[in-house]
Amino acid sequence: MVKTPGNGAPHPPSRRRLTGRALTRALPVSPAVILLLLFLAGPIGYCAYIAFTDLQLTGQAESSFVGFENFRTAFGDEAFLNAVWLTLVFTVLSSLIGQNTIGLALATLMQRASKPIRTLTGAIVITAWVLPEVVAAFLLYAFFRREGTLNAVLDFLDLPSQNWMYTLPILAVSFANVWRGTAFSMLVYSAALNEIPKEITEAAEVDGAGGWRRMWHITLPMIRRSIGTNLMLNTLQTLSVFGLIWVMTRGGPGNRSQTLPLFMYEQAFQKSMIGYGTAVALLLLVVGSLFSLVYMRLLRTEV
Repeated sequence: MVKTPGNGAPHPPSRRRLTGRALTRALPVSPAVILLLLFLAGPIGYCAYIAFTDLQLTGQAESSFVGFENFRTAFGDEAFLNAVWLTLVFTVLSSLIGQNTIGLALATLMQRASKPIRTLTGAIVITAWVLPEVVAAFLLYAFFRREGTLNAVLDFLDLPSQNWMYTLPILAVSFANVWRGTAFSMLVYSAALNEIPKEITEAAEVDGAGGWRRMWHITLPMIRRSIGTNLMLNTLQTLSVFGLIWVMTRGGPGNRSQTLPLFMYEQAFQKSMIGYGTAVALLLLVVGSLFSLVYMRLLRTEV
């Protein structure tokens, strides 16, 4: 007879079997968990500690704990608040509106296009995506600069031209990010649209539903999860864009295109304030986490 557990009595054999089974199932994923702890959770934890210190690259023998002083400094810094605003503008324009909308439009149009057109369009769009970030940035810099391609076309058409990198820098870098990243959205939506049963759209078309009504009442609800996934991934990627903006404008002129990653780099490595720069990076991580939580809630399975 098996003893009832309690007061040091042995556990039932069934519980021991369940424990052994759980350990057996956890064994294959343990290397991945260890690697995540070492190379993800570990650095994030260390950065979180650095954010509460006054660590500097030069001119300091040792750092000291300053509590929330770096965060109070950030929220009282006009340059930081400007970087937050420009980050939101850059993310909304280039990710939420640009890449998402254009990617969905391209995917929808390619559903009805001929195979040669689909192949050519896909090759052009994906080429922009696979280009290294620095190369893409130089191409768009050559397009928007005062003597660049855009102004040459405007001059040929007798339309007014301007120095786009000076007058509208945040719009220029937003367009560059749209040009480079739309391919990902197009691929996500193409796969989602292919999963919609043709019988549903054909039945709606027979019932007299036009293209916009089919898109609004059938297509968008059926690819809702793909939209949420695409928005989450695009938003997180856009929040961390650094090289594209750095090559095109270096955050200028002044700080009119200085997003949070560039502001963080300036504080940490140009002004040598590692503690303050890391605090800004931690705030950026929090912003990304909030976006992820919102999108994950949208992606929850409806009951």
